[in-house]
Amino acid sequence: MLDHITPVLLTHNEEQNIGRTLSRLGWAKDIVVVDSGSTDGTLTILADCPNVRVFNRRFDTHAKQWRYAIEETQIATDWILRLDADYQVSDALVSELAQLDPDAPVSAYRIRFDYAIFSQRLFSSLYPANTVLLRKDKFCVRDRGHTEAWDVKGPIATLSGRVVHDDWKPTGQWIIGQTRYMQRELEWLREGKGGLVRWLRLRPPLMPIVAFIYCLFGKGLIVSGRAGIFYALQRMVAEAILSLMVLEARLRDRAGVSSSDCSEEK
Repeated sequence: MLDHITPVLLTHNEEQNIGRTLSRLGWAKDIVVVDSGSTDGTLTILADCPNVRVFNRRFDTHAKQWRYAIEETQIATDWILRLDADYQVSDALVSELAQLDPDAPVSAYRIRFDYAIFSQRLFSSLYPANTVLLRKDKFCVRDRGHTEAWDVKGPIATLSGRVVHDDWKPTGQWIIGQTRYMQRELEWLREGKGGLVRWLRLRPPLMPIVAFIYCLFGKGLIVSGRAGIFYALQRMVAEAILSLMVLEARLRDRAGVSSSDCSEEK
């Protein structure tokens, strides 16, 4: 099956991660990377890998970026393995992929994740299993909040091997990324989507507090020591950024101040 799979990645300033991710993909004959304007060492690292084809596209939304990566890069295989730049494919998963039948009556495979903080695997996380291995003509991708959703047409199976999520970007860079993500998440909340999570997020500061306590104690991450505390704080900070945006929007509305007014004052 490995010869029938093309790993596909999106990158932007991923020099902290991309080398480790590519080191787990030596089995792939062709790897497609769509970069959205990296200014660090990402492109240099990619250029050193002979099985990598790099395309450049200005980022607008995740769904459009993924559609370009899959539809406009001349992928020759029937299957794609969609990966973030901080995903490492485990040996167990590679072995399992090698045993799959490429002609099996399956449209996609759902894969679970282990979450790591600087290579220390956590006891658990909030990161859900997802359809990562997909037959090329059996899905569509659409924007959803700060990320994207993959709608599969047909049967989905589940694999036992895992992908490790291990992001080594510094906290400052991480916060910048979360600020962008939460702006899109706020737009999604305004559309009235999210259920109980939406209810909590629209009532600051409930969600940051709930996220921290739930991660540390509900998910048992207290047993992961400093790494577990780090993860719980990350989730709290991400939700706190969104809470600030919610409060800011309400305060601006009450004061009759728009974002453009603020820009003009500056």
